[in-house]
Amino acid sequence: MTAPSQTHDEVSQAASDSMRAGVDIRQRIHDLTLLALRNRRFDRHGMQEVVRAVTDGVAHGAEQSQADLRQSLSEAFRGMDLALKRSAEAGGTALRQLATTGKDLSDNEIKQALANMKRLEDDFLTTAGRAAEATSERIRPELKKILSSARETGTETGRIAAHTMADLGQRFSVASIDVAIAGMQVAAEVGGRFAQVAGGILSGIADALATKPADKKPPTT
Repeated sequence: MTAPSQTHDEVSQAASDSMRAGVDIRQRIHDLTLLALRNRRFDRHGMQEVVRAVTDGVAHGAEQSQADLRQSLSEAFRGMDLALKRSAEAGGTALRQLATTGKDLSDNEIKQALANMKRLEDDFLTTAGRAAEATSERIRPELKKILSSARETGTETGRIAAHTMADLGQRFSVASIDVAIAGMQVAAEVGGRFAQVAGGILSGIADALATKPADKKPPTT
């Protein structure tokens, strides 16, 4: 049974609580970001909604936390990046899966999927940057430093997306990915089958994460 999608306020509150707790920030933000992504459509709008909500919550929680500000914000960003990396991995797996199970993919669907991959890192950093602009004078400069550094050095999300694009470009004999998807850059939607499969893969990852603690059994004596 599919769990209901969390609202912006619910995701933001969870992120804020994680920051105020001040411990295991990276893992907490990673987990809640992944869980928030699982029931949204696998496209840029769904990702942007989650990044915006998590960034809002992180900023609010950091204001009330006793932990080191720069360190806690860096850990939160890292957690969000690692969750979106899983999204990129799910997208690559979905496209490979569709290609190897005999399902016909139109050129348009391939281009849409590749365009989505190409935009992933920039959408992530741009959305977080816009959310950062609305934060307090104490939080804003620290977040902007983190995001500026991420643009210079790259993110795990961007590395996985780039690798996936290169691999899929070869698999689908796309001579020039940039040329092939040039006309898709403004498209927000991805193909229905791709979105369904990729969303299912991501949901499976998130569900396994959510149920893992309950699966642990006490040691036998």
